[in-house]
Amino acid sequence: MDNHHEGLAADLERLLDTATSRRQSLRWLLSGMAALPLAGCGGGVGSVDASTAASIGNSGAGSSGSTGGASASCAVIPEETGGPYPGDGTNSNGSGIANALTLAGIVRSDIRSSVAPGSATAQGIPLTIKLQFVNVGASCASIAGAAVYLWHCDRDGNYSMYASGLTKENYLRGVQEADAGGSVTFTTIFPGCYAGRMPHVHFEVFPTLAKAASAAGRIKTSQFTFPMATLNAVYANTAYAASSRNLASISYATDMVFSDGTSLQMGAVSGNATDGYTVTLVVGVSL
Repeated sequence: MDNHHEGLAADLERLLDTATSRRQSLRWLLSGMAALPLAGCGGGVGSVDASTAASIGNSGAGSSGSTGGASASCAVIPEETGGPYPGDGTNSNGSGIANALTLAGIVRSDIRSSVAPGSATAQGIPLTIKLQFVNVGASCASIAGAAVYLWHCDRDGNYSMYASGLTKENYLRGVQEADAGGSVTFTTIFPGCYAGRMPHVHFEVFPTLAKAASAAGRIKTSQFTFPMATLNAVYANTAYAASSRNLASISYATDMVFSDGTSLQMGAVSGNATDGYTVTLVVGVSL
């Protein structure tokens, strides 16, 4: 998707031619107050059963072992806050509405670099994200054609489109359409850990790529995290020194999102800090 010049709507045309709870509302408000100063299942073809989920959880080239685990249960992933830095057109970055969904070229798998008007590339330990979307309302059948908008902070804990000096950048944000097996793969870098939150990746799920042109079309907003052993290995790298310090003062139990459990939001990770990591997760939604 390197030759887009007319925005997501034009990208879609070319591609087609070939109950947030009260708890989540409070989380959003708390997240906004805490983070704003930041500078920096059933069987059958097309469904996910226990053996398939285990296979997904242990995939990844260059593996030096796997930590965490993809859930084999057919359950809807918890609804979570998109936080104060969604970049989906629902808020402002101080100089106008921040909306990556309308950017030309935002439909892409490699999200390490910004698309126009940005030009920066995020640096960090390589990370491959593999998500598979399944319909809990249909015995966890894979959702072919679903779309996901995914974003996360850089290794310094800053979000493009919002942090000081990064309002024109949009790296570590991207949209993808799921393949016939309901899967998407993103190439990115391992996110940092900023004060007050466990490391995490945000995403919004849409029933179709066409619906992903606007945040109004989303059917699920959630987050996933990483096993502690992986975090400790990544943050031992000197480039992530600030993350190591921040991680020491937070835990899953005290995190505002993951304190109620991580069983459906803990990615299965393989790889190492030298060659990079792969994280996989089966994401259940109800259509």
